[in-house]
Amino acid sequence: MDKVFIQGLSIQTTIGFYAWEKEIKQTLIIDLEMGWNTQLAAENDELNKTLDYADISETIATFANNNPVDLLETLAERLANYLMAEYQIPWLKLRIAKPTAVHNAHAVGVEIERGKTF
Repeated sequence: MDKVFIQGLSIQTTIGFYAWEKEIKQTLIIDLEMGWNTQLAAENDELNKTLDYADISETIATFANNNPVDLLETLAERLANYLMAEYQIPWLKLRIAKPTAVHNAHAVGVEIERGKTF
C-alpha cells in the first residue's frame, strides 16, 4: 500500500474540557498517514491524481477551528470521518498530540486508524 503523509503539522485551536481552555488557543501536533495509490499520479506527474497534502493541511486547521470540541478523541474521530469523505481516502492513521497538556510529558494524545487497506 502506498501512503501520503503529513508529519508534525502544528495548528492552533480551541480544545479542552476546562472553562479556561475554551478561552484560549492551544497547539496541537498532527501526524497523518493516508493510504492512496500513488501510481496514477506518478504516471504523468499529475497533482490532481494524488492527495494534495498542502490542501489537506489547510483543511485540518480549518476543520479544527470551525468544530471546537472538548476531547482529542472527539476531534480525531470527526476529523478522520471528514477527511475520508472529503478526499475519498480509503484508509488513514491519525495521531493528535497536545504538547502542553501534562507538565512532565513531552506530549499526550490519541492515535486512531480508520478504513480498509488495499
